[in-house]
Amino acid sequence: MRTQLSNLAVRTGSSTARLARLSFVLLPLLLAASGARAQFNGPATSSVGAELNRPTSITTDQSLLYPVEHDQVLTVGDEVQVHIFNQPEYVPIGRIGANGNILLPLIGEIKLAGLSISEAEVHIAHALDQAGMYRDPAVTLTVTEGPNTAATMIGEMHGVVPIIGSRPLLEVLSAAGGLPPTASHVITINRPGSLEPIVVDLGSDPLHSARSNVPIFPGDTVIVARIGVVYMVGQFKNPGVINLTPYAPLTLMQASALTGGLAFDAKPHDVRIIRTIGDKRTVVKLDASAVFYGKAPDPILQPNDIVFVPQSGLKLAIEQGGLGTLIGAVSLAVTAIAIARQ
Repeated sequence: MRTQLSNLAVRTGSSTARLARLSFVLLPLLLAASGARAQFNGPATSSVGAELNRPTSITTDQSLLYPVEHDQVLTVGDEVQVHIFNQPEYVPIGRIGANGNILLPLIGEIKLAGLSISEAEVHIAHALDQAGMYRDPAVTLTVTEGPNTAATMIGEMHGVVPIIGSRPLLEVLSAAGGLPPTASHVITINRPGSLEPIVVDLGSDPLHSARSNVPIFPGDTVIVARIGVVYMVGQFKNPGVINLTPYAPLTLMQASALTGGLAFDAKPHDVRIIRTIGDKRTVVKLDASAVFYGKAPDPILQPNDIVFVPQSGLKLAIEQGGLGTLIGAVSLAVTAIAIARQ
């Protein structure tokens, strides 16, 4: 009997040792499998190594930033004022009617719609001369109001800003109430007739802002975007929402530092940045450890990015002391099974 118990103890001990070694191999796989059940729903395209550091395309073409001021074409609804050089008594104001004509003192009704301002000045001067009222008058025409004498502000700023000829961007923004704290310093301008939008970065440096103080013309649409937020989700020490600043980019390392860094049970080799552009969502997997040690580029985060750090099941088990408990339970089970078979 003593020999049988001795042999049973030897068999049980060897079996326990083998199972314990096996548990070290199987446990990470089991935990990984359980973690794999949490999947992202919705349209998403995984792209390892996808380009995240794509900078905002700032317009550099000077012909787009500073175009030659075009001669405004008069249209129905425009209110104009006529000036004659050295004749201060003649300064009539009139509005172009639905028929394209305007009624002016001394010359009556005259058609102006469809003419540029310089053409209208010549036309009015000729009419005054033909009427015998002034000899070769030097006429200046000013558009004081009209459907094409304003720029539209949308986004974080709303409204219509009157523009005669052109106005500097900073002046237009100031007239609309100034940039709010939630506004981006990257401004987009949609201009009628332009094939692509004009994008300027005001930055935070006054000198840089002065260089970006481009002219705004009637009919332009000035888009002031929201600076947005970044969502830090998963195994960060302090997960949450980070507000982006309007004048400086935020990288993954900087955002991680603002959360206090990664938690002990984080999986830094499996970080995911989820970015939505339009109706398409892209999931980019990257190795945060490589980023932190300078072996990979530090990606620039964009508004509404979600940075997700999954949990390491093995690290969690170690942290909670569960690994030793599992091995002990397996050992007891093996011993009980061996005794039961005797």
